[in-house]
Amino acid sequence: MGFQRRAQAGGGDTAFDPPERRGRTLRRIVAFFRPYRGRVAIVVVAILATSLLGLINPILLKLLIDDALPNKDFGRLNLYVGLMIALPILTGLIGIGQSYLNNAIGQRVMQDLRAALYSHLQRMPLRFFTETKTGEIQSRLANDVGGVQGVVTDTASSIASNLAITIGTIAAMVLIDWRLTALSLGLLPFFMYLTYRVGKVRREVSTETQEALADLSSTTQETLSVSGMLLTKTFGQQAAAMDRFAGLNRRLAALQIRQAMVGRWFFMIVGTVFSITPAFVYWLAGWLAIQGDPSSPTIGDIVAFTTLQSRLFFPLGQLLNVQVEIQGALALFDRIFEYLELDPGIVDAPDAIDLAATPVAGRIRFRDVSFTYPTPPPIDSEPADAHEGEILRPVPLAPAGPAPLPFGVRDIDFEAAPGDLVALVGPSGSGKTTTTYLVPRLYDVDAGAVEIDGTDVRHISLVSLGRVIGFVTQETYLFHASVRENLLYAKPEATQEELERAARAAAIHDRVMELPQGYDTVVGERGYKLSGGEKQRVAIARVLLKDPRILILDEATSALDTVSERLIQRALEQLERGRTTIAIAHRLSTILRADQILVYDGGRIVERGTHATLLAKGGLYARLYHEQFETAPADSTARTATTGAA
Repeated sequence: MGFQRRAQAGGGDTAFDPPERRGRTLRRIVAFFRPYRGRVAIVVVAILATSLLGLINPILLKLLIDDALPNKDFGRLNLYVGLMIALPILTGLIGIGQSYLNNAIGQRVMQDLRAALYSHLQRMPLRFFTETKTGEIQSRLANDVGGVQGVVTDTASSIASNLAITIGTIAAMVLIDWRLTALSLGLLPFFMYLTYRVGKVRREVSTETQEALADLSSTTQETLSVSGMLLTKTFGQQAAAMDRFAGLNRRLAALQIRQAMVGRWFFMIVGTVFSITPAFVYWLAGWLAIQGDPSSPTIGDIVAFTTLQSRLFFPLGQLLNVQVEIQGALALFDRIFEYLELDPGIVDAPDAIDLAATPVAGRIRFRDVSFTYPTPPPIDSEPADAHEGEILRPVPLAPAGPAPLPFGVRDIDFEAAPGDLVALVGPSGSGKTTTTYLVPRLYDVDAGAVEIDGTDVRHISLVSLGRVIGFVTQETYLFHASVRENLLYAKPEATQEELERAARAAAIHDRVMELPQGYDTVVGERGYKLSGGEKQRVAIARVLLKDPRILILDEATSALDTVSERLIQRALEQLERGRTTIAIAHRLSTILRADQILVYDGGRIVERGTHATLLAKGGLYARLYHEQFETAPADSTARTATTGAA
């Protein structure tokens, strides 16, 4: 089962029944509060203090009515009234401090939750991102985490505060008159059961609502990105995009209305019952007094009791409402923890070495490597270029050797020494890109091993592995930032002189200096303010600045014009000296410079050798070559050969 399917399962882990899963979720939530347990303890003490202080005023009111006034004791009157004034002020001051601590704890927990989710996503393998929509991931990080913020910052303290008030108030009411208390709380168990039922419905609706929100976010991200908008406009699909968005928007709105209305009738009934209960208390107290019951409540008892009763109804209503809110929030926590529980798969081994501690030559060895994608991978892309005579394009040929392997590679065995250029050639989908992905452990092999300087890459730390490998692909990715920031991504401590040296080597410095703010010019979303060739040259400059021991090039010059390509080829030739280079080659210029050419077909290496030996062999490579260049214009072929010899 793919990552995306599991992510959309809404927490449907069959290994746990709902109560057990709910308990696991609550334990994980509590774990995020554990680093702040000292502050939490202070908040709890403040809650208990304010709850106890809140019980004193109704008692003072009873004493004022039953003691100070009948006895005409002016001193006691002043004492009781003075305390009635002072206690709310003290309670308010404690409440301000409690509120500050509560929000500080809640925001720190939210910070930790966002950081944990983002950090875990950073450790997920490339396969996760190829199988999961970007909008779905963003929805989990933004919408789901944002959806639990109110619960984290307010609900925990609200529960503790309302629970303390409820318990203390009920105890005081029982002390005044147990009969009036029993009448007031008679329907509470029934309301609690209904709250549980309403909460279950709320949790289900919340899950469905968040999934609809994720779908809407994903669609928005896809269609409103620069690439998505370009595709929509060039295909005239604006109306279809608006219709699709409108449908998802209607579904989300309907679910949000349903979510908002879940339990409203129930809470209306609860509120109504709480509002009319004091009338029954007055009736019972009056009936006991008329019957001449010696234990009938006094006027002070009735006033104090109804004051406590009114104080009780709010926290009780809050607790019932919070139960429903928590059920909805638990659905969001389930979705968040579902991502946190995904196994990254590709992680550092316990004995992983750091390449920074030893000199790296960069010798690469593939030892009988096999790998199969669990789902179809992105197909090797072919460059679009006006000089078609310079591109070695795939042609429909019968597969050589065994039947092609679906979505992967098998029995890949070759070695690339420092200073070598190994060119990978073959039809689209034949396994060239997959081979390059196995070197930096974007995927792990199923069988065999990929080694750097004799060490299996699975025993090299991922961070140090990334530092010694430079990757340049046809699909250049630039951040929505300045040229400088995009270059510094490779080497944050680089000086301006180093930036300019790399940019000159990539033949982009002069163009950068023509931009409005030079190196501080913002390149726009995915670098769309630059041409394709300019973006590619910035990307090459970024790798030049990194100065890696191993280069992986997916036809890094495919988007360049002839003049820029010649300049870049010379720069790359300098860069490749003493370094190991694996290049997915479409241009003859790259192939002619290669020390070794590996010809792929159906996920296997079917031929290997130099350009001359492979042509002489008359196999798949020769057929691909002759198909493209025998009919090419003479001047184009000559230009290509000249470029390759440069």
